[in-house]
Amino acid sequence: MADNGAMLRIALAQVNPTVGDLTANAAQTVTWARKAAEAGAHVVVFPEMSLTGYPVEDLALRRTFAEASRSALRALAASLADAGCGELLVYVGYLDVDDVGPRDAAAALWRGEVVARQFKHHLPNYGVFDEQRWFKAGRTMDVLRFHGCDIGMVICEDLWQEGGPVSALGAAGVGVVVSPNASPYERSKDDIRLPLVARRAAEAGAPLVYANQVGGQDDLVFDGDSFVVGADGSLLARAPQFVEHLLVADLAVAAGGCAPGTYEGLEVRRRVLSADPVPAYEPLAAAVREPLSDEAEVWSALVVGLRDYVHKNGFRSVIFGFSGGIDSAVTAALAVDALGPDSVHGVSMPSQYSSAHSRDDAAELARRLGCHFRVEPVEDMVRVYVAQLGLSGLAEENIQARVRGMILMSLSNLEGHLVLATGNKTELAVGYSTMYGDAVGGFAPIKDVFKTQVWALARWRNAAAEKRGEVPPIPENSIAKPPSAELRPGQLDTDSLPDYGLLDDILDDYVEGDRGYAELVEAGFSPETIDRVIRMVDRAEYKRRQYPIGTKTTFKAFGRDRRLPITNCWREGEF
Repeated sequence: MADNGAMLRIALAQVNPTVGDLTANAAQTVTWARKAAEAGAHVVVFPEMSLTGYPVEDLALRRTFAEASRSALRALAASLADAGCGELLVYVGYLDVDDVGPRDAAAALWRGEVVARQFKHHLPNYGVFDEQRWFKAGRTMDVLRFHGCDIGMVICEDLWQEGGPVSALGAAGVGVVVSPNASPYERSKDDIRLPLVARRAAEAGAPLVYANQVGGQDDLVFDGDSFVVGADGSLLARAPQFVEHLLVADLAVAAGGCAPGTYEGLEVRRRVLSADPVPAYEPLAAAVREPLSDEAEVWSALVVGLRDYVHKNGFRSVIFGFSGGIDSAVTAALAVDALGPDSVHGVSMPSQYSSAHSRDDAAELARRLGCHFRVEPVEDMVRVYVAQLGLSGLAEENIQARVRGMILMSLSNLEGHLVLATGNKTELAVGYSTMYGDAVGGFAPIKDVFKTQVWALARWRNAAAEKRGEVPPIPENSIAKPPSAELRPGQLDTDSLPDYGLLDDILDDYVEGDRGYAELVEAGFSPETIDRVIRMVDRAEYKRRQYPIGTKTTFKAFGRDRRLPITNCWREGEF
């Protein structure tokens, strides 16, 4: 704790905005600011671009939207004062625009006015980020003297840069650093994020307040996990993951003054709002939530991603095939957790090759989940196609999947459901899906989950139910039986694919790690298997481009993260 310092109560508003909904996002800001004021906070920090939602993508290039964002910010300042939050210093993210171009910006609002504006300095252009296309970088930093403390700010990526804006604030001398963030979730990200923020706090020589967005936006999901670290890097407070939450923390902050000037090539400016510290008070006990386990974290991400995609896009219900297999079973359990059983419609579509146990497992799944369920046999429809076109072999197999896709899309048109695709990342990687068949749909919840993890999630979800004294949602037979598309007699996935454990290991190295042929051989995989797998992966790019989006959970998801040309004659191992 700082000597001869001041006390400051800071709230972190971990909220779930919707891209483009300026009115609802502003109202959300007022609601959570009220909660912060009622909790006795002096400062509240909202996530990056919380007024516009994030990412706005090419909406940033529409000047009409940027001007609307600026106007909404001014109106928000007045609304906060009218709501009794005028004495609360509110940091909110928004989209700005000036003669240089669009800006990823954050502003400080106080007493009905915009008292500071700051533009993001470092614009990430890797992975899911394309910010150098959308924004122009800032070169100034606004420090506010408030209740006897100098408060500096860095926006998201600025926090990840060593020797950048944080160093500038440390050199200038600030009492606390607030950081609005919109940091997308991926597995085990907090293993990197928390230590990094702790290092930045030490670099600044001040406590650091990390406020992160929560909720789903298209294929991205944000985990929240907002927290506060002390100047020594210790964790002082932490919010829960994947839920909206107001985290309140009392900080003892240094009373020394910031020296304006140029540091690290950035101009640091200072404005005094209130010089006198608040009277001494009894600080709150720190609230430090434990992070979720790996399976619980991934499950929560998938639930939130699906729920927000459905609700934010105006759908009321979902529909998809209940095959009796593991993928549709996990998708069904996710959908019920996300939307409730009355919003989930399962359809069993047996063909002449569908086993009795698969039909029974599909019905049992629906019974356990309490969702809607119907049976629509496809045998007669398939027979017409086969007879009229003379189909056999792969063409006969695929027409079964395509008839099922047509049934689902027809029911979607008739009843207004969103169709879900139930394929997993392993199948998508090797092209083990039928275009216009099992690949139909508007959203793919487990698209970024490898097959072996689908099984792990199923076991975890059943175990979690048993701990609560509930019936496990996924039939054990769906987990235990060998996977099969059941498109011909006696078919198993292993007829055309390596064992899923081996396959996922290779895909993890080739897709996630971008390892080449020689590196895969060095890792111990057989050359024949490597060649077989990477050829399947490379040749399936055209299929992946036409697959629905789904929640990103891994470091390198298909789509935003991994962008390869469809027309591509490069083959690993040939040169």
